[in-house]
Amino acid sequence: MKIEVLKPGAQTQAQDLGRYGYQGLGVPVSGVMDEWSHRLANLLAGNSGDEATLEIVLTGPTLRFEAATRIAICGADLSARLNGRRLRPDRAVDVPAGGVLEFGACEAGLRAYLAVRGGLAITPLMGSRSSYVRGGFGGFAGRALRKGDVLLAPDASGRPAPRGPGVRPILPSSVPREPRGQAVPLRVMPGEHWALFTPAAREALLQAEFRITAQSDRMGYRLEGPPLERSTPGELVSEAMSFGTIQVPNDGQPIVLMAERHGTGGYPKIAHVISVDLPRLAQLGPQQTLRFQAVTLETAQALYLQREQLLATLRDALL
Repeated sequence: MKIEVLKPGAQTQAQDLGRYGYQGLGVPVSGVMDEWSHRLANLLAGNSGDEATLEIVLTGPTLRFEAATRIAICGADLSARLNGRRLRPDRAVDVPAGGVLEFGACEAGLRAYLAVRGGLAITPLMGSRSSYVRGGFGGFAGRALRKGDVLLAPDASGRPAPRGPGVRPILPSSVPREPRGQAVPLRVMPGEHWALFTPAAREALLQAEFRITAQSDRMGYRLEGPPLERSTPGELVSEAMSFGTIQVPNDGQPIVLMAERHGTGGYPKIAHVISVDLPRLAQLGPQQTLRFQAVTLETAQALYLQREQLLATLRDALL
């Protein structure tokens, strides 16, 4: 089945859960910024594994589907419409042959994920279908979609349909629901270099509000707030980085590392955003504010297991 790109949107890329095992060669993991919405969309569309989805940022594409299929859109509400009919996020939708899917104004969140039943026919590179646009490889031709591109997906017409078109599972959304202008809380654990910062800096991290700056992308979110000062200056040996690591450069303004982070870095790591809150962070954009709340390792692990149990329950109900 062909999916024709009539309009590309601002930044629409094919992504999956990432390209692991190559960071030692300088290849970032990449992958989706909002793992929860990606996985939820795949389940609702009837996909049992990690199929590639389209990560749609702020302004979505217009797509024409050659054949009937099932789709799901999760994450941000970008005013999606199918043949002119408004679609809400976090639902499975049956698309007729020739159906046109378009997106409008951003109502909530920043990133939406479009899953197509059977996945997108993209050849894996180093074990992943994820795009790394900065490096020009992976995904669809190593770039964001352009007008006139044609995506391929398996013909789903002869397959047994998964249950529940139109079903909206009672599961938490990654899109923050805090009132406009209110800082979004994100939970963190102390990092390896927590003790290298002054008591005032540690207090500021957990008490102050930070604004996401325009110098933020899939590699990292630069934050602006009270400078976080170290008690003892000096250079550190480069260490491994992970999604959610909060580094503090010499200017004291923290950077939260995201999906396309480098494998190693030498700035001190004051804290880490816990994995279940990374999707919430991915739905925030420049000029929005956030604040950090400290939790224990045991709490972070319990929250992760709860999330996985929710997905397992949904998988059993739909597939």
